[in-house]
Amino acid sequence: MGNVGIWQLVIVAVIVVLLFGRGKISGLMGDVAQGIKSFKKGMAEDDEPAQTAEQKNIEQKSESVAAEQKKQTSEKAD
Repeated sequence: MGNVGIWQLVIVAVIVVLLFGRGKISGLMGDVAQGIKSFKKGMAEDDEPAQTAEQKNIEQKSESVAAEQKKQTSEKAD
């Protein structure tokens, strides 16, 4: 029951092509590929906000450190 041979797969493929036609199947595969691409793009966009938030935190910390150092050097000059 669990053994599917190559000939069974070929027969199923032929029946599917006869029922739906090559044009409809290729259009469906194109839609599936487009869906996968948009899913990957969405996953990549989800990662970007986390990275930019981390970068903003690092920039703020470096700016505050620079401002502190500037303040200390101006106090030393006085």
